[in-house]
Amino acid sequence: MATTKKTLQKPYDDILVATEKINLALLDSHLHYLSGDIDEYNVNETIKWIIYENLIPEDGKILTILINSYGGELSQAFALIDMMKNSKYPIRTIGIGAVMSAAFLIFASGKKGERFISRNASIMCHQYSTNAEGKHHDMKAYEKEMKLTDERMLAVLKQSTNLSLKTIRAKLLPESDVWMDAQELIDLGIADSFLHFK
Repeated sequence: MATTKKTLQKPYDDILVATEKINLALLDSHLHYLSGDIDEYNVNETIKWIIYENLIPEDGKILTILINSYGGELSQAFALIDMMKNSKYPIRTIGIGAVMSAAFLIFASGKKGERFISRNASIMCHQYSTNAEGKHHDMKAYEKEMKLTDERMLAVLKQSTNLSLKTIRAKLLPESDVWMDAQELIDLGIADSFLHFK
């Protein structure tokens, strides 16, 4: 039995070692992979990485966030965007797989000229939505936060593009979800180039 347990343990240990090596290689390359939901856990991990990178001086350093996400919580997205904008090192964004909703805003917030999109990415932007519920007066009070959130989205998209607020509302935030391909994202000035790994 002891031999069997040891045999089973070794592949598991090898997996852990491989995972650690991958994570260290990404860290050494100043690259963070943001995948899954845009939620408190994933955003906290990304923010901690940005803080860590900012504590280590290195001339000419560019940080890279590789994004593959269907979206999630806008409040968490705004927290990450604020940290990205306050980083003393520029942050490149790379979109692959899914770049949708809150993840769309994060991608757009990368440094202009350093936002790369893969040709086969699924890309979607839409208006703010909420599942809030409660008493009538609380819902009326919450309308202020909904309005502020809409204004934050507009501000992020305006800062990230050369589009007017009118164009942003028409092309990116109409009543229905907006789906686009990578070329359209580049044409709108939200991505700068196609992704080409060297």
